[in-house]
Amino acid sequence: MVERIGNCRIIGEIGSGGMATVYKAVQEPLGRDVAIKTLKPSVALDAQFAERFEREAHFMASLQHENILHVFDFIKDGRSMHIVMEYVQGIDLYDLLEYTPKLPWDIAAIIALQVARALDYAHFRGIVHRDIKPANVMISYQGEVKLMDFGIARDDRLRDLTEAGTGVGTPSYMSPEQIVGDKIDFRSDLFSVGIVLYQMLTGQKPFVEDAERSVMQKIRLDRYTPMRKIDSSIPRPLERIVENCLAKMPAHRYSNTQRLIEDLIEVLAGKIGGNYAGHLVNYLYDIGIITEEEASNVLDLSRTNNVGPQTLRTRDRRLIPEVVLVMIFMLAVAVIAGFRIQELHGGLTLDTLLTSQSETAPLSLEDSGRLSLNVDPWAHVWIDGEHLLTTPAAFPITLPSGKRHLKLENPYYEDELHEIIIEPGETLTLDFTLTPRGEVRDAEAER
Repeated sequence: MVERIGNCRIIGEIGSGGMATVYKAVQEPLGRDVAIKTLKPSVALDAQFAERFEREAHFMASLQHENILHVFDFIKDGRSMHIVMEYVQGIDLYDLLEYTPKLPWDIAAIIALQVARALDYAHFRGIVHRDIKPANVMISYQGEVKLMDFGIARDDRLRDLTEAGTGVGTPSYMSPEQIVGDKIDFRSDLFSVGIVLYQMLTGQKPFVEDAERSVMQKIRLDRYTPMRKIDSSIPRPLERIVENCLAKMPAHRYSNTQRLIEDLIEVLAGKIGGNYAGHLVNYLYDIGIITEEEASNVLDLSRTNNVGPQTLRTRDRRLIPEVVLVMIFMLAVAVIAGFRIQELHGGLTLDTLLTSQSETAPLSLEDSGRLSLNVDPWAHVWIDGEHLLTTPAAFPITLPSGKRHLKLENPYYEDELHEIIIEPGETLTLDFTLTPRGEVRDAEAER
């Protein structure tokens, strides 16, 4: 094994495939852990493979997104080629499905959502991944989802490295047009996402070869078994999402990747809001992938980012710090006593009812009112410039009476800005349906 690559000291081999070997290393000037993907010498002799490997480095270096594995450097030394990448401590989806073939529907939807976000970013830049499959999806022990391996990705601005009429990808996850070698676009990736989501939800692939047909023939010609015939507990909206992705004709799939993202967010909003990372960490702990200490450290950190005790399962109550347990006890006492209390999305806490604006005198019931919000699909809630919670919330927000400035924020929807009046002793209930960003711009253009 090599000891150094560029300014990186090799620690050990992580894995090896047909084309490349991956090492864990330390980039010494910065002291950070990195992964180094090295093209095997026998493969490097093939000019096409070498060009494809170098193209992967350029693709990934140009895609700076939280759900795409980051590339730091590309090292070319004679015939040797190396991609220096972000090191992610975690498990790829292929190994996770080997460990537990079927995932809870919310976990599957979270993973699909993060993959879709990565693809939306790439598709906007004219890049089609062409090899979406479980082995190329990494789930970190911090609850992050990273899309990997752009080795056969295609950029609309560059020539393709494959000949016309040649299909490239992994057969079980290829789209019909990819199999026959037709020109493909982003909708081919959406078909592959549909296959992966189907597999996560049912524990089996939608198209499996048998004695009569190969898997590629089935993808092109056959219908798959509807998911709810396999498991009736799968939500119907998720079944519709998969149906849209797996349409044989590209024109019958989502018209853009953002639409897939919006549908997945809507499915998840009613159950977990936006606490995706904490939810994934809880699941990895539940099935024994990470330790209690690893889960507790991440959740302690996540709670400052709106991942609170409500994301922990009942048997994981031991992960909640003692101070939060005290708060929960105080909540129960306060409710019995008739005090007004709120539940912040980032965790249970006593609200402004217990303190006045001067922070010295108690706030009387006559000086406060409550705000109840119903937001479709979900939003971060800001009051007078302070982030209070992320919907949905179990209790109304208790606020000092008077004029307040309300802001609802969701990265995929237009912000809602309102001036509201909180009346003493009363509850103001407001319902909002957020407007996707593109729709507002389109309306303005039509006018």
